[in-house]
This record gives sequence, structure tokens and C-alpha cells, in this order.
Amino acid sequence: MKTKEDFLNGQILLIDKPLEWSSFQAVNALKWAIRKKFDLKKIKIGHAGTLDPLATGLLIICTGKFTKKIPELQGQIKEYTGTFTLGATTPSYDLETEVNQTYPTEHLSEASIKEATKEFLGEIEQVPPVFSALKKDGKRLYELAREGKEVEIKSRKITITAFEITRIQLPEVDFRVVCSKGTYIRSLAYDFGKALNSGAHLSALRRTKIGDFNVNNATTPLVFKENL
Repeated sequence: MKTKEDFLNGQILLIDKPLEWSSFQAVNALKWAIRKKFDLKKIKIGHAGTLDPLATGLLIICTGKFTKKIPELQGQIKEYTGTFTLGATTPSYDLETEVNQTYPTEHLSEASIKEATKEFLGEIEQVPPVFSALKKDGKRLYELAREGKEVEIKSRKITITAFEITRIQLPEVDFRVVCSKGTYIRSLAYDFGKALNSGAHLSALRRTKIGDFNVNNATTPLVFKENL
């Protein structure tokens, strides 16, 4: 059993974030559970890398003195699995917004889909999605996007070390990606669709690894609470 001192001195907690929870909600759930259990007025706690509400999987949460380790953990290589839906795009590149355009998929073959992954390997330029929490002129991009403002977003260098297609059942395609910090899988979905001349959006996402940490060793916020 972990003690109050353990949490104050610093813990790295592996959480499997549930669908539709924000990363902030997950951190808050743990914070309240720890404070209540040990009757603490306050405790330092934070996460090492956001997951969108529509994604599930590994969230690393640091407490106490270990919050200092957050920048180092954020920089680690990440692994994701998930699903792209081909033949349609959405403004947010995922299911947060409605389909805004549809495209043919008849020309796609298993070979062409697998071949297209090759152009994304190594160091590439990627444009983050308009619907993201990045800031421009002091406002978050998704706020500007919702106001219907045109925003020019600069591309950034990212590295993809593995990109494989694990299942093809059109319009769905399952994938596994290993990538650097700052990679947007939603943008990868969009660009992948473009490369196939068919459009695509991200319809499921799970973060499976951050550095040496694996989601197989993580617990949900509710299980964490019960185990305290």
C-alpha cells in the first residue's frame, strides 16, 4: 500500500484513460482521491502528455516531487494503435466533427494502402490540425476554428519510426504507429487519406506506450481509487 509520503515524495502513475474523459479530468480524479484518502490540503500532480477525449490509453501522471520529471517523460517516443476511416474527411480530422466531404475508395487495394505508409517513415513535415490546443496570437486554434477564422499553421518536423497497417476492412483500416513527441495522429490520418487520393479521418485511437511504459501495466482512474 502506498503512503501519503510516497505520493508527496513522488510517484509515476500509469493510467488507462477512459473514452470521453479529458486528460484534465483523469488528473483531477486522482488528485481528489489522493487528497481525500490522506486528508491533504494540496498535492502537486500533473500528466506527461495530453490524450484527446476520443482517445483511450496510456496517460502518465506524476505526483509530488516527480512532477519535475514531466518534461523528460513528454519527450519520450510514443506508440499508438487505432483506426482510420477512408473515403471521408472531417474538419477536425477525427469524430469530433461531422463528415464534410466524401471520396471514392474503389481504387484502393491492400497493396496500395500498405505502400502508402512508406512515405511517412522517417523525419517528415507535419501540419497540426486546425482543431488543436496549440496557441496562435494568444488563442487556442480550436477556438479560432470554431469561430470560422482562417488560420495559417506552420508545419513542424516529426519522426515516425514505425507505421504499419494491421487490418483492412474498407472503409476501415487499423494501424500501429511509433512516433516522436509532437506527432498528431489526426494529421497523419488526414495526410494518409490524401496520399491515397481518397480522404480519411481518425475514428479510433489508443496510446499503448510512452518510452518504456506500457498501457498493459496501467489501471483506470476508478480502479486506482479503489486500490488506494
